[in-house]
Amino acid sequence: MSFEIREKPDMVERALLIGLGMPGESRRERAALLAELVDLVSNLGIGIVGSRVEYTREIQAKYLCGIGKAEEIRELVEETRADCLIFDNLLTPSQQREWEKLTNVTVIDREEVILDIFAKRASTREAVMQVDLARMQYALPRMAGMWKHLDRQRGGSGGGKGGGAAARGEGEKQIEVDRRLAHERINAIREELEIVRRQRGTQRKERARQGIPAAAIVGYTNAGKSSLLNLLTGAGVLAQNILFATLDTTSRKIELPDGQPLVLTDTVGFIRQLPHRLVEAFKSTLEEAVVADFLIQVVDASDEDALRHYETTCEVLAELGAQDKPMVVVWNKCDLIPEEMREATLAALAAKVKEPSVTMSVLKEQGAEGLLASCVEMMSHRVAKERYRIPLAESRIIAIMHRDGKVLSTEYEGNDALVEAILPREFAARLEAYRI
Repeated sequence: MSFEIREKPDMVERALLIGLGMPGESRRERAALLAELVDLVSNLGIGIVGSRVEYTREIQAKYLCGIGKAEEIRELVEETRADCLIFDNLLTPSQQREWEKLTNVTVIDREEVILDIFAKRASTREAVMQVDLARMQYALPRMAGMWKHLDRQRGGSGGGKGGGAAARGEGEKQIEVDRRLAHERINAIREELEIVRRQRGTQRKERARQGIPAAAIVGYTNAGKSSLLNLLTGAGVLAQNILFATLDTTSRKIELPDGQPLVLTDTVGFIRQLPHRLVEAFKSTLEEAVVADFLIQVVDASDEDALRHYETTCEVLAELGAQDKPMVVVWNKCDLIPEEMREATLAALAAKVKEPSVTMSVLKEQGAEGLLASCVEMMSHRVAKERYRIPLAESRIIAIMHRDGKVLSTEYEGNDALVEAILPREFAARLEAYRI
């Protein structure tokens, strides 16, 4: 059930993109955001007739900018013959309605664009539910202007003299019906997502009971997170050069070079000004970052805004409560940096972050060894490398060593087995009596 979020590709063909620069805002940042919006809108299949940054001296309630600037933008809509005006800003429902009245075209803001892309990408039941929840929460306060045409068609008042439903217009009654249905659907989705969250929690508890550590792969959208998971695990996750290709988590178990098991989980990509309602809706998915033992942040090192993408990811992680998680940073796509600039660029990036970092080209399968070594270092406090003398009569201990750790060598001396192994510290502590 979807209420207000319109099928834009079917409705519009010529979009004009406007980034309203606010007082004190960095011009470079605003230009970068608008360039990002161009990519986002292109992913929706909407034709773009122009994109430009317009600056306003002060924020106004009606149009976000002043009336003079609003008139300039209206004239630009007419000049370009645009049938859709897309703002790289977040508009209130009333501002959206005022712009549509002024320009007489469909008006969309950055949040609605991102919501529509998520709706296109969602494929599993969980992702569809999460997107539906965010879209309905976005649509709910915008319903007031959706059914006014019914009142206009029927003369407005609905014909009744008294109070109550008889005196209200058809549009107003339709709004009430849709609001009630929306609230019912929102509550139903929340209940279903809570069940999914509990199931995911049960799976995490089982992993914890088995002593298996976990790492969440996080980062800006299209940085190469799914490709990295595929490289390390052969997971076969969809990895495309498009924004928000992954909306669902995928977890795979690998063995680190020291024999320690590790569960890697891919997560949804972040973006600047990621709508808060999407963060809320995807909480059950994004919780993987909160409960992971450590994080692997993938950053497209070839992007001129690489550092800003790193910071955006850290900001979203802070919103989730995962800002203090240990992290290793992967500077991916280093092969796309011109060779003469590569060393200096990567050194400058690494110097700007406090976490340990590695360089990779996931597409060319280069640098995986360095990342795995960093993962071993991240988990070094969990394991111990020791030699043990195990009586052959207690061979079950050796079997557990093979199951929960990595046995490096086994020799036999009389009725004992001399075993060198890397084991989880908790298990190793119980074998203190056998340690050589």
